[in-house]
Amino acid sequence: MNDARHSRSHDKWLVLIAVYKLFQALLFVAIGVGALRLLHKDIGDLFADLADWLRFNPEARVVHYLLVKASLINDPILRRIGMAALCYAGVSLVEGIGLYLEKTWGEVLTLALTASFLPWELFEVFRLHTPFRAALLAINILVFLYLLKLVNERRRQRHHRRHAA
Repeated sequence: MNDARHSRSHDKWLVLIAVYKLFQALLFVAIGVGALRLLHKDIGDLFADLADWLRFNPEARVVHYLLVKASLINDPILRRIGMAALCYAGVSLVEGIGLYLEKTWGEVLTLALTASFLPWELFEVFRLHTPFRAALLAINILVFLYLLKLVNERRRQRHHRRHAA
């Protein structure tokens, strides 16, 4: 069975977005597993040891601030961080697979999730402008616009096929 779907090549932009989503899933798996591995450990002490190993001055304002904040992290917070990161990794994995397979549900899911995060990302760029945040916002806007165009084109094609039949 060699129909048109199997013989055509993948949309290179969808493959690129899928790879981005799969990389994102791996990153969030690492964050989730890392958070869960820190359970039952004193995060403040770990950060203090890291600051010492990196030869940071613990009395420096930023280092001191981070050490104080790290000491507030406890097991329930680590569990929430770990589980949220793993759940988001799962969603990113589903998005990536759906996009790679060029499934409409994958495109719509990615479109909806990307749209839902754009206001927050825009707020973050205006709150604290960094090149990384600006680049991430630009990438997500491009992903959103491309998927919106693709979903609208496919919707029009289905509409024309229905009325042509």
